[in-house]
Amino acid sequence: MLEILSPYHFSQQRAEYDAGIARMRHSHYLDYPRHVHLETLARCNASCNFCPYPNLNRKHTKMSDELIDKVLNELTEIPPEMNFQISPFKVSEPFLDTRLFDTLEKINRLLPQAKIALTSNASAITEDKLETLQDVKNIGYLWISFNDHREDEYERVMGLKYQRTIQRLEMIHDIFADGDVYFPVVLSRVGDGTAADQEFVEWCSINYPLFKSSVFPRMAWTGQVEGLVVNEVPNMGCERWFELSITATGEVAHCCADGQAEYPIGNVNDQHVLEIYNSPEYRKLRESTVSRLSVSPCNKCTFM
Repeated sequence: MLEILSPYHFSQQRAEYDAGIARMRHSHYLDYPRHVHLETLARCNASCNFCPYPNLNRKHTKMSDELIDKVLNELTEIPPEMNFQISPFKVSEPFLDTRLFDTLEKINRLLPQAKIALTSNASAITEDKLETLQDVKNIGYLWISFNDHREDEYERVMGLKYQRTIQRLEMIHDIFADGDVYFPVVLSRVGDGTAADQEFVEWCSINYPLFKSSVFPRMAWTGQVEGLVVNEVPNMGCERWFELSITATGEVAHCCADGQAEYPIGNVNDQHVLEIYNSPEYRKLRESTVSRLSVSPCNKCTFM
């Protein structure tokens, strides 16, 4: 069920969020990223109206195999006892890259401590791909961006065929029920604050009881998607300061919310990935910045 937070619980959630940032400031994550997005192919088959992809400035750009290898090899300098997460996508659909499973094999081999996170709209996941995924180690979760349980609204929001996606979800749920999927599957919705948010959670629990569900507030991608109703920018820090978001061109975006990489902090084509993470201005965010309201572009971001 979707939990509706009271003011008290919301304040408690904020306090826990700030406490998490404080803990990371006094950990190895000050020096090494806790999450790395690696966009190997800037391509998506959806056109979600809350996403920058329809107007993405690097659409269809493919990261070279050599650059993928460079980044992964540089990440091996992260101490092996440190857990971190790696996501082989950014503003993209990972299952459209024919090299996905080669990349996942390299991650398993070079970075055995890394948990792999996959976010997909599911339409590109075939039964063969799902079976191959079972051989990949350390999948943390498969996050399916489904966004609406109503057929007409789904097709309006995402620009995909609803019945095709439902067929994919049925297939994944059946294989999950057989016990062949070892990682959790989450159906997610970018919420709009209406009753449809709760209806989505209830629909998921009835139709796909073995999956988890999640609704989270939409964001404006640091002002890069217009016309969205979003929350106010919170007067607090940000966990995304402890992450790296590498685009298919090699530019490193300010964070995952900088979809267009309008605020780059470096470029892995000619810089070491950990040098970028520890560049003075970016490191300052992690070390001492109290509120995102005091820095740009974070003062335009509502993402938590």
